[in-house]
Amino acid sequence: MNIHKKLSEHNLKLPTISNPGGNYVSVNIRVNIAYVAIQFPIIDEVYHYQGRLGNQIHTEEGYKAMEMCALNVIAQIEAKVGFDNVLGLNHIDAYFQTEEDWDDSPIIVNGASDLFVNILGDKGTHSRAIFGVANLPRNFSVGLTATFTLKDK
Repeated sequence: MNIHKKLSEHNLKLPTISNPGGNYVSVNIRVNIAYVAIQFPIIDEVYHYQGRLGNQIHTEEGYKAMEMCALNVIAQIEAKVGFDNVLGLNHIDAYFQTEEDWDDSPIIVNGASDLFVNILGDKGTHSRAIFGVANLPRNFSVGLTATFTLKDK
């Protein structure tokens, strides 16, 4: 799979991967599963979409924020594993912080889901869970983790 060609077709490019903000690795591989640590809407070390959904951040912006998180997941996998070694995406966990009465979480998480399916095709189909949280680091509106199955070596 030529991930860069597929991204180019959608006018996207992989951002520079960020380094972990603590004592952990950004991609942890156990047997043939790759676990990607939480990714935020950071593009080339610039923070985006900080604030609460439903107040400072509108639903459409939340969708774009989740898309950025998904791009970072893809960048981490490409850098640490290479998509030629990936069978497919298994599951994503999406986190968001909101105002009390906001409830468009499925719409914003589609930002990640749509990107994975559009870029990875069948390899991008996945299950997902969505979690509203009180706070995210650096006041990010959203965050995303993912697991991938790797090919046997």
